[in-house]
Amino acid sequence: MRDLVTTNDPVLLSFLRALLEDAGIETALFDGNMSTVQGSLGAVMQRIAVPDDRWDAARRLLLDADLGQWMVEP
Repeated sequence: MRDLVTTNDPVLLSFLRALLEDAGIETALFDGNMSTVQGSLGAVMQRIAVPDDRWDAARRLLLDADLGQWMVEP
């Protein structure tokens, strides 16, 4: 798995996961529990990760949807 997006915005996380999964790209959410424990501090960001072999396709999908600003740097 490879990180694609890092954020604490729950709406953005939900939207991105739905977008990726609708395109047939498996996603995993990491650090969701740690982010909740930290509360509003924002110290621990949640991460959406995709399989290594689907990372390029996921990246293109986000760029095509004009959501590239949310991606982690390659």
